[in-house]
Amino acid sequence: MALPKEKRYTYADLLEWEEGRFELYDGEAVALASPSILHQRISVEISTQLALFLRGKPCQVFSAPLDVRLFEKAGEPLEFTDTVVQPDILVVCDPGKLDRSGVRGAPDLVVEILSPATKYYDKRLKYQLYERAGVREYWIVDPDTRSVAVHVLTDGRFGSPDIFTAASKIPVSVLDGCEIDLALVFEE
Repeated sequence: MALPKEKRYTYADLLEWEEGRFELYDGEAVALASPSILHQRISVEISTQLALFLRGKPCQVFSAPLDVRLFEKAGEPLEFTDTVVQPDILVVCDPGKLDRSGVRGAPDLVVEILSPATKYYDKRLKYQLYERAGVREYWIVDPDTRSVAVHVLTDGRFGSPDIFTAASKIPVSVLDGCEIDLALVFEE
């Protein structure tokens, strides 16, 4: 649900709001609902598999809520940052992108889990934002079809997605040797 567009909101505004979770898309504030139990189960399983693989490695996995300021430049005032997302799961391999507030710049991997309230944003708006920001790999998990669309950035664009189903293992292109077992993710 979008807030009334009274003005262009920034990260400075977002930090002042005491209640609710919000994302900012080019200055438009959108409230985030709590995820469902199924959403949480999927998120925990993917995060766990990534965390186990990354143990002792330089990349780190995080899960929502964590602010990702996709286009913020170092030293830029908070009033200039008008795009802030909270991906369901993200992996960052450059520790220079991490600060006390979250992540500045594009994560290496972003995973979004569809829900009725987020489907449009995840498939359209965030897809475009992640592509523009330079996210190297973007997964869209669909609990209804028990599938994952994997978009890999090539020459600044996401190509046609590879689709994986519940019986598949997904090779993570940005993490050499890592595979996510969807049989565990979509376990009944």
